[in-house]
Amino acid sequence: MLLTGESEHRRTALTWRDGIVTATGFVLCLLGGVVRVDNSVAWPPVTAYLIALLSCAGLPMRHQRPLAVLVVTTVGGLLVPPLGLLLNPLIVAPAVIAAYAYSLATLSERRAAGVVSLASAALLVASTPLSGGISWQDASRMGAVAAFPLVAGVLGRSVRNRRAYLAAVEERAQRAEESRDSEARQRVAEERVRIARELHDLVAHQITLANAQATVADHLFDTRPEQTRKSLKELVETTNHALDELRATVGLLRQTGDTAAAVEPAPGLSRLPALLDSFRTAGLEVSVQHEGTARSLPPGLDLTAYRIVQEALTNVTKHAGAASAQVLFAWQGDRVTITVADNGSPRTTPAREPGYGLIGMRERATAVGGRLSAGERPEGGFLVTADLPLPSAKEPKP
Repeated sequence: MLLTGESEHRRTALTWRDGIVTATGFVLCLLGGVVRVDNSVAWPPVTAYLIALLSCAGLPMRHQRPLAVLVVTTVGGLLVPPLGLLLNPLIVAPAVIAAYAYSLATLSERRAAGVVSLASAALLVASTPLSGGISWQDASRMGAVAAFPLVAGVLGRSVRNRRAYLAAVEERAQRAEESRDSEARQRVAEERVRIARELHDLVAHQITLANAQATVADHLFDTRPEQTRKSLKELVETTNHALDELRATVGLLRQTGDTAAAVEPAPGLSRLPALLDSFRTAGLEVSVQHEGTARSLPPGLDLTAYRIVQEALTNVTKHAGAASAQVLFAWQGDRVTITVADNGSPRTTPAREPGYGLIGMRERATAVGGRLSAGERPEGGFLVTADLPLPSAKEPKP
């Protein structure tokens, strides 16, 4: 209903505008008929009304049939001298209006210029005296008769080009707005995934350790109170550390730009010994080996390596039922391969469905250009292998 009302209002506005333009052309044409050939002024004769009616009858259709209307108005101007009227700029006002509308509606600039020029030339020839000399007054009148349609044509093309330019600018702005909205939605989705991955890695690790320590304390509560007290202290330390890391992570995620530097930096392989100690206190024996020469890693890659080891060992603690795990770093020229294996047996290791932990590890590896694989070992246990690219080493300065 709203669109129908708007369309009706637009049609009414166009009808009023066409009526005003047609009436204006009719009045101007009649005023041109006031001037006679001998430069005297008298009331418009009947022929002036006929010319005005003929020239203005098609003006309401000037946008739908621009070429036909231009031809009719030009013919009306050509009939002015034979009917004993003076061909002047006012009496050819309908032709000027039609030339403007034709240039505005025609796509081809060359075609519009050619047709309007022909109409102007025809009016110029019709306004030229057939005998006697041409006075300056006649020359100026002839020039105005020929020039007015040309000027109207130029204005029509200018208006059309201006409208096309504004339409193109509006379209580009709309596309840019849609692109910004799409990019914003993509950034929001990526940020949500990043936050979910960080919180999963943090919470899964700390909660797994806390659960293991609470299980030990519950198992030893009656028989070994000292060991139970030690487990409870470790549980308190683990939960406090989990809260600290959670606050730091949330604070880091809230920061943008340079303000993020004020927050505690993200963990990396430099904190690996503390990470391994936390698993050892939970009852998992972890050994680390390095093959090749270890290198310092950029922050993003350092965090990825740390989180992969953390999540892999967390999965061992949660699912494998294993007593030990081995972490191997194989350093090569342009890659580092991280392997985390446990000694769980096929009989005691439950079937593992790909969960958020494995998904997060694969996402982290892919984000830095690497790849990750995970699966059961033939000899028992579970194996996680991450192959990560290393940045090219800078050559030492001489």
